[in-house]
Amino acid sequence: MNAPAPDAPILFFDSGLGGLTVLGPTRALLPTAPIVYAADYAGLPYGQKSEAELAARVPALLGRLVERYQPRLAVIACNTASTIALSHVRAALDLPIVGTVPAIKPAAELTQSGVIGVLGTEATVRQPYVDDLSAKFADGKTVLRHGSPGLVTGAEAKLRGEAIDPAVIARAVAGLRDQPGGSDMDVVVLACTHFPLLQDELQAAVGPDVRLIDGAEGIARRIAYLTEGQGWPTAAAPGLAVFTRSAERPPPPLATLVPYGIDRIELI
Repeated sequence: MNAPAPDAPILFFDSGLGGLTVLGPTRALLPTAPIVYAADYAGLPYGQKSEAELAARVPALLGRLVERYQPRLAVIACNTASTIALSHVRAALDLPIVGTVPAIKPAAELTQSGVIGVLGTEATVRQPYVDDLSAKFADGKTVLRHGSPGLVTGAEAKLRGEAIDPAVIARAVAGLRDQPGGSDMDVVVLACTHFPLLQDELQAAVGPDVRLIDGAEGIARRIAYLTEGQGWPTAAAPGLAVFTRSAERPPPPLATLVPYGIDRIELI
C-alpha cells in the first residue's frame, strides 16, 4: 500500500456526537492530523435498531464516506456499530478500520470486589461480543449489564447546552445497582462513546468508591500506532463535521464542535 498523502484525513464515525470523546484523545496524540467527523443523525439512536439493520446500514454509509473523503484510516467511534458491524465494514473497505469495544479487560484488572458494571446501549449490552469479552478477560468475576438509551439522548442534549433530566442518570445507575451483586460493584465500563460526556453526572450518581472507565485513550493509542511513520501536515487545519440529513434532528451549533478542532459542517 502506498503511503497516504499528508492531507489524507482520519475519519471518525458515530451515530451522533459520542465519538468526540475518542476524537479528543486522538487530537492530543496527533495534533496536526486532518479530521473528518461523521455523525449519522438520520440513523440515531443506533442502540434501538436491529442487528440486521445496522449490519447493512453502517458499511454502506461508511463506504460513501470513504469514497467521498479518501481517509487514511477510519474509526468506528461507536460501541454499538463496532460490536455489530465491524467485521462487515472490514470485509467491505480496503483501509485500516479501528473499532470501539467495551473496556472489560481493564475493568477486570481494576476491580477489587470482583463485580463490574457494563453500561451501554440496549444493542451493545446484548451482543455475544460482550459475552466473549467477559469470558476471556473477566472469568470468575461478575459482569452486570444495563442498556440505557436515555443516556445517549442526555449526552447529545448536554453538548447542545440543554439541561439533563437527573432521573435519566438515576435510572441508568439503578439498572446496574439493583441487580444481584450490584451493591458490590466497584468499576463501571462506559460502553458507549456518548457516556463519557456525562462523566460528572454519572460519577456523582455512583459515588466516589466506583471507578468509571472507557476505552477512548486506548483507541487513540491504536490510531497513533497504525499511522506511525506516516506524513502529517506541519500545522493543524480545522476539521470537518459531516451529518446525515434528519428532519427531526438538525446538526448542533458549530460552537459545540469548535473545542474539538472542527470549524465546518456539511450535510449529506
